[in-house]
Amino acid sequence: MDSRIFERRTRFLERLPAGLAALAVLGRLLPHPPNFAPVGAAGLYAGSRMKGWQRWLVPLLAMVVTDPLLALWHGFSPFTPITLVVYGSLCVYVWLGKRFLSGCNPRKLIVVSLSGSLQFYVLTNLAVWAFAGTYPATWWGLAACYIAAVPFFGWTVAGDLVYSGALFGIEAWARRCLKAGLQPA
Repeated sequence: MDSRIFERRTRFLERLPAGLAALAVLGRLLPHPPNFAPVGAAGLYAGSRMKGWQRWLVPLLAMVVTDPLLALWHGFSPFTPITLVVYGSLCVYVWLGKRFLSGCNPRKLIVVSLSGSLQFYVLTNLAVWAFAGTYPATWWGLAACYIAAVPFFGWTVAGDLVYSGALFGIEAWARRCLKAGLQPA
């Protein structure tokens, strides 16, 4: 194989994680059901495929860039104590990807994706209960908060599974094509 072709393929594979993560986070601005967003999956992907501080930047930058736009469009405050918990929870996605998805197979991806969805549900709804003032500061209030959030949890699970499958699947397909000497269409 020509060394220039090898170098181009290598550069393509090196840039692929950043490009796929960027595409995933742009999906947050497209219309979607509540919590059916690609940011958690982008965190898993970035955590498993990117190096150093860059992996942490993907979901955080996505949120910092898109939150003010979405707040303007939908009329909510973009930065609250709850926001910090959401950002922290997205960092947990990155940690999960870094820790558990370096050698990824579909079964492991499903389990880690579901783990990400669950921790997001638990942490963010605890923050809603603690900081929003919508629910009483009692065990019954906490239970009511979690019960009210169950439909959103379903959308989070669906979004994390769909987008994680897409990101890791596209990467696997591109690697297979490049290994076979084909150019991805």
